[in-house]
This record gives sequence, structure tokens and C-alpha cells, in this order.
Amino acid sequence: MAAWPATSYLNQITTPDARVVHLLHGDTMGTRWRVCVVAGARLALPPLHDAVQATLDRIVAQMSTWETDSDISRYNRAEAGSWQALPRPFDKVLRGALDIAEASGGAYDPTVGPLVDLWGFGAGGQDLCVPSAAEIDDARTRIGWQRITLRDNPPAVLQPGGVALDLSAIAKGHGVDAVAACLRERGITAALVDVGGELFGYGRKPDGTPWRVLVEAAPDTDDAASCVLSLDGFAVATSGVHWHHFEHDGRTYAHTLDPRSGAPVERAPAAVTVIADDAMRADAWATALTVMGFDDGFAFARAHGLAARFVAADADSDGIRMTPAFADRLAS
Repeated sequence: MAAWPATSYLNQITTPDARVVHLLHGDTMGTRWRVCVVAGARLALPPLHDAVQATLDRIVAQMSTWETDSDISRYNRAEAGSWQALPRPFDKVLRGALDIAEASGGAYDPTVGPLVDLWGFGAGGQDLCVPSAAEIDDARTRIGWQRITLRDNPPAVLQPGGVALDLSAIAKGHGVDAVAACLRERGITAALVDVGGELFGYGRKPDGTPWRVLVEAAPDTDDAASCVLSLDGFAVATSGVHWHHFEHDGRTYAHTLDPRSGAPVERAPAAVTVIADDAMRADAWATALTVMGFDDGFAFARAHGLAARFVAADADSDGIRMTPAFADRLAS
């Protein structure tokens, strides 16, 4: 996943009015958030920290399947034929998810919830397990982004019956974007936002340089598999099977599920990194390209002008590939 460089961003304070980098951090969505903000040395940090945490808490209250009273949980257990009101941020994220589901041919699908639970990856599942073919076929009958119908003014979504949304592959990215917007609303002109490894940077550090972040391939790969990006007005997200998998009867299963087959992705890349104008889309596209696989995913990304970098999971593949759009973003 994307990571901050080993050297600290925090500048030594020399005068009370100096512009410095302040570090804020906390917990959200089962992971950590960190924010670097450029501001005067006398900036009151607690109100800003509380504003960031409140922004992320609202997203959890809307889109977390681990919260039984969240908006998404209420939708997932709603009766067939009922319309469920959506907060506008939820509506925006769901529309973005459906756009990417259509564009990716279903490689990414926000209705994958039944499969997530079946394999034991989600809040409603049991222990990690390998379900039977019959169980997978049954879950697949309840999956399909085409089953989602949205309504405007006020925003609402129809529950056709048995649909279970799961926005875990896009909500963290949305959280990054929401935090960046929160900071801008409070007059922060430069910041680096990190929610569980999904990042967005804008503005410059006090010395005039951009935010530079390290994109790691996997813990056990060599230095050649890492690269550095300068973030100034765009986002980066990384997905991959290296960090999320389990073993069963001597076989490795990825936590990334292919909605089209109902099973974990096979021969997926170790890591896929996507650069986009916003973290929400970078997050979802990283998942979609991971599902497509090392060869098909790369071909798709290149053909559609996506800025993506693929790291192979096995020695039989040709290591690292990046699209021209990604290469153009590399830090000099």
C-alpha cells in the first residue's frame, strides 16, 4: 500500500509565526488515519482533529456494514420493494460505485455483500471458510449492480430484495476526499491525508516542495519494486492480494473477491496502485483492476488511460508494469 517516507514531514519550529507541518492522527474504519497540515505554529490543533474525526465518524455511520444501525446496514436488511432514504454523501458514493461497476464490466460491484459474508470476510459472515459451489451459486443470484435503482430529490435507493451493499472498496477513498474538503473549508491550504493507505495531497510544504510518498509493492519485494510519487492535487490508492489472504488445506485464498465468479481472485497481482483526481475513484479502480488480473487489468488500464501500476505476484510474470499515464506522474 502507499506509505509515507521514513523521513519525517514535521519541520522544526523556529518562530511562533512560522508555517510548519502539524501531524494529526486517529482511528477509523478498522484502520488508522493520519493528516499532515501546513499552518502557522500557533494553530489550535484539537478543534481541527475533532473536525477530521467527526467527518470520518459520519462516513462510518452511513457506510459501515460493521455498524448495525448504519444507513447501509438498514438498507441491507430492508424489505423487498422498499425505498430507503440516503444521505447525500452516501448517494454520491453509491453513484460513483455504480459508474465504476459498469465501466469495469462488473469486476468491481458494490452489491458483493452476500459473497463477502459467505467467505467470512464481512460483518455478517462467520469464520473464514471455503463455501461449496452450491452456496456460491446461491449468493451470486443476489449480486448484480444492475439491480440497484436510485431516485433523486430526495436521494433514495430501492431494495429489490436480497441485495446487500458493501462499499468497503470505495468508502476509505471517499473518506480521504471528505477529510481534504473538511480541511479546505477550515482554511488549510496544504495537506496530506492518509486513511488506511489511501492518500490525497494538495498544496506545498513550507519549503515549497510537494508531498512525496512511497508506493510499496509488498514487504518481501526488493527496492526496485518501490517508487516515489509527488502528490499535488491528486490521490493514490493501492490494492493487492499480498496483504489480504488466508490459507486453507494448503491453498492460499485472496480476500479480494471476483463478483463475476463468486470466488477469490486467482493469480491476481501482488499490488495495483492507481492515481486519480480523487481518492474515491482511485480506491475503487485499484480493486477493479486487481480483480481483472495482471494481464487483463493492465491491458484495460492502458486502453482506458488509467494511471496504474501492477506488481506481479509470482516469478513467472514480468515483474512490474505501469501505464503511460502512471509513468507521467512519477516524481523526478
